[in-house]
Formats: sequence, structure tokens, C-alpha cells
Amino acid sequence: MITLKGENIYLRALEPEDLEFIHTIENDEAIWEISNTITPYSRYLIKQYLEQAYKDIFEVKQLRLVISSYKDESLGMIDLFDFDFKNGRAGVGILVKEAGNRGKGYGKEALKLLIDYSFSHLGLHQLYCNISEENKASITLFTNQGFKKIGLKKDWIHNNGTYKNEYLFQLINN
Repeated sequence: MITLKGENIYLRALEPEDLEFIHTIENDEAIWEISNTITPYSRYLIKQYLEQAYKDIFEVKQLRLVISSYKDESLGMIDLFDFDFKNGRAGVGILVKEAGNRGKGYGKEALKLLIDYSFSHLGLHQLYCNISEENKASITLFTNQGFKKIGLKKDWIHNNGTYKNEYLFQLINN
């Protein structure tokens, strides 16, 4: 049985009510480095995005889900992006919004649910992610779920006047 429900969290589709939550995340300059953002997003643009969120992953090549507690608290987001049906692959991105909710296993549970869904329901062959070499928490999260480091992109991320290296991780469904 395919489920996006875990023991402590569940993954759900975006809703119009997520406007302020997404607006806060997308405009948090502290995470612009990982989202490759350089300008703020207006509520208007996010509202337009939410109005299109019902579209199928096969059409828009992306699936963004909210990580939610069973108390209906929005904890973060997890994405499949660059969905490539022909080659059976997609990128993965994850963010637990509040620092106080990190390290509690929510990201681990969300990632496991998304991996299972990607391989069993979407029929993907592989998932990949890009992680700054300084992001030890994400490196641990993804390697603990079976992702393998397959490459280093030198001076890949420019942030605050310096360049940082980024690792490429991959998980192949055998």
C-alpha cells in the first residue's frame, strides 16, 4: 500500500491556506543559498503558484509537499524537482522550517516517505540531491537513507562573496 503517512508526520499537497507559510520560507534569506534564490517573492506570485499546484508532476516536472504534524502544524517542505520520466529520475530538496523542529526525525521520516513514493508509485529509478559540503546535517540525513556521494562540484555556490563546494548524492533503486 502506498502512503504518505508516517508515524509522526505526513506529507500533503499544497493548499491555498499555505500562502503565508510558503511566503515566509521563500523570503527567508538564511535559506536562499540552498534554494538558489536571489530575490524576494511576493504574496501575489506565491498565490499564482498555489493556483497551479494542482497540476500533475508529469506536466510541471515538480512535486512540492508540505511536511505536516498530526496536529496539522506545517513543519517544512519536501520537493521532487527536475522530474525526468524518460530517464526515471528526479532531484530531492527538503527543509524543516524552524530550527527547534530539526533533529527530531521529521526530515528523516519525510525523506523515507518520499523515497518510497518515488520508487513504488512514480516508478523512478533514481533520486539525486545537491548538498553544500558545509551542510553536515543534510549530508547525514541523505547518507543515512542510502544516498551515495558521487561527485564534488568545486566552487559551485557563490554566497556572500565566497565560493563553496557542493556534493552530488544519488540513490538508485535496485
